[in-house]
Amino acid sequence: MEMSRTVQAFAVLASSWPGIRGVMRASYERRFLAHDSTMENLYRGVYDSFAEAQASIPPARVQGYDNAASAAFYRERTRRVFLNDYPMMWWLSRMFEAGSASVFDLGGHIGIAYYAYQRYLRYPDRIRWQVMDVPAVMQAGAEWAQKNDNLRRLSFTSRRDDASGTDILFAAGSLQYLDYTLADMLRGLERLPGHLLLNSVPIHMNTSYFTVQNTGASYCPYRVTAEREFLDSLKALGYVMRDRWENTDRRCDIPFYPSHSLDRYFGFYFSREQ
Repeated sequence: MEMSRTVQAFAVLASSWPGIRGVMRASYERRFLAHDSTMENLYRGVYDSFAEAQASIPPARVQGYDNAASAAFYRERTRRVFLNDYPMMWWLSRMFEAGSASVFDLGGHIGIAYYAYQRYLRYPDRIRWQVMDVPAVMQAGAEWAQKNDNLRRLSFTSRRDDASGTDILFAAGSLQYLDYTLADMLRGLERLPGHLLLNSVPIHMNTSYFTVQNTGASYCPYRVTAEREFLDSLKALGYVMRDRWENTDRRCDIPFYPSHSLDRYFGFYFSREQ
C-alpha cells in the first residue's frame, strides 16, 4: 500500500514537468481512444460547452447512445438494485402511497428502474411509466417490453412535452448526457411535474463544465454542474429540495484535471411549493 502511494505521488509530481506531461497526455489519449471495455468508464478533458466537448471527439468515432451497442447495455440492471437505488425507491413508494401514478423517466434506457423497482415496490394499478430516450434505445426497450412487461404499463416517447403535468419526473444517471439542462427542459413545459426524483447526478462544488466519457461502446459529451447553479435553477421554478444523498460508489476521474474530478455523485428529491 505504501509503495502504491509513493508511485502515485511520483506520477502526480512527474505530470507537472512539461516534457513528461506531454508524454503522459499522449499515452492517455491513446488509451482513451482504444478503450472498449464496458466495465470501466474513462474521461478526458475539460470543456466549456457540450458543442466543444463533442467537437473534440474524432469524427470517425461512435458518439452518444443512439446505437445498437449502447442500446444493449444494462439488461442485468432490470433484475437488481444497487445501494444508491434505495433512496429513490423509498421516495417513490411514498409518492405512490400519496396518490402519484404517472412517471416520466428521462433517459431511462429500456426502462431499467421500472423493471428493477417493481420487484420491491407495489406500483399503483393505474401507473403510467413513460421513458424518453434516444431512438435506438427506445426501439430496444419496446422489443424488451414485448417479452418482459406483461402488464403493459411501460411506454416510450421522443417528446419532452410529454413530461408536462406528470406526477413524477424521474432521472437516474441521465442528466449528464443531455445537451440541455433539466431547468431548460422544465421551463419549456406547459405544466411542471409535481416531483423531481434525481439520482447519480455529477455535481461540482464550484464550477460547471463538460468532459468526454468513453463508455466502452461510444464517446459522449458529459455535463458536470456547479452545485449552486443546479440548486438555484430549480428553486427559481418553485421547487424545494426535500432530500439529498451521496453516491460514493460513483467517481469521475479526469486525468490531468484533479480539481475537476469527482469522488462522489448525488441524488435529490425536489417537490413544488404547495
